[in-house]
Amino acid sequence: MMTEKLTMAGALNQALRDAMHADESVVVFGEDVGTLGGVFRVTDGLTAEFGDRRCFDTPLAESGILGMAIGMAMNGMRPVVEMQFDAFAYPAFEQLVSHAAKMRNRTRGRVGVPIVIRVPYAGGIGGVEHHCDSSEAYYAHTPGLHVVAPAGPADAYGLLRQAIESPDPVVFLEPKKLYFSRAEADLASPVPPIGKAVVCRPGTDATLIAYGPAVPVALEAAEAAAQEGRSLQVVDLRSIVPFDDETVCAAVRSTGRAVVVAEAAGFASVSSEIVARVTERCFHSLHAPIRRVTGFDIPYPPPKLEHFQLPSVDRILDAVDDLQWEES
Repeated sequence: MMTEKLTMAGALNQALRDAMHADESVVVFGEDVGTLGGVFRVTDGLTAEFGDRRCFDTPLAESGILGMAIGMAMNGMRPVVEMQFDAFAYPAFEQLVSHAAKMRNRTRGRVGVPIVIRVPYAGGIGGVEHHCDSSEAYYAHTPGLHVVAPAGPADAYGLLRQAIESPDPVVFLEPKKLYFSRAEADLASPVPPIGKAVVCRPGTDATLIAYGPAVPVALEAAEAAAQEGRSLQVVDLRSIVPFDDETVCAAVRSTGRAVVVAEAAGFASVSSEIVARVTERCFHSLHAPIRRVTGFDIPYPPPKLEHFQLPSVDRILDAVDDLQWEES
């Protein structure tokens, strides 16, 4: 096994490069992804290497970007499109929900749309409104879409390669604040498939369930809890849709207590669905109600207030303390 320290942006860039070498039908396009290499440099160098017919810039028209991708996918191509920032994707929402997600069902399985919609998402970069939304619930609520969120370079590489090879549309959520954090990764080693969660830290007292940008915070909270004598297990979902009930529920049953951590607002959210699914399946194993640590139910705040909005180690540990330990 050969590991190297990579950023998530570098791992994603390598995944795109390798996919384009492996399959000439893979094309990459979006706003500023060509000469500039993308706002976060994820597509850096691809136009120089593959030419402007396979990695190219588009007008600032997200609905047109995705509409074109659907037509290309229906005719044998594998488009990978970038929605420059999370909230910039909303003008393309109708194309995604009404057409990309429904095409296989609409055609009784005859026509698929193998599209990857790359979305730099969530907060932590001091961005302003329209640059820091957590929009996963919109996509997860739409049958026909797969929704994934890596939390490190190895998963970013492996999941993006799997997404590009998928016969169906995949919304690929890339945590912006993790783009340039480095971690050891072996890109040649296979990662679990889309739809599979992993236990990334063992523990016996309670289970923290997180995905995407919340995973490093959950791991930090588990490390802080260990200094206080409490053992917290951490589950990285990796895939929101399909959801891995088996791994998540086994983890919760093993500890009897759980906290869900997510940056998105809590009301009608992915975190709400996780709590519902786990409660339905693990009710008799729970020693306390499942708690949530999420963003607040407000529009994304200005940069100076961002740290109040995002889940923190202290907020997670407060939720853990509220798990009715005295009744166990």
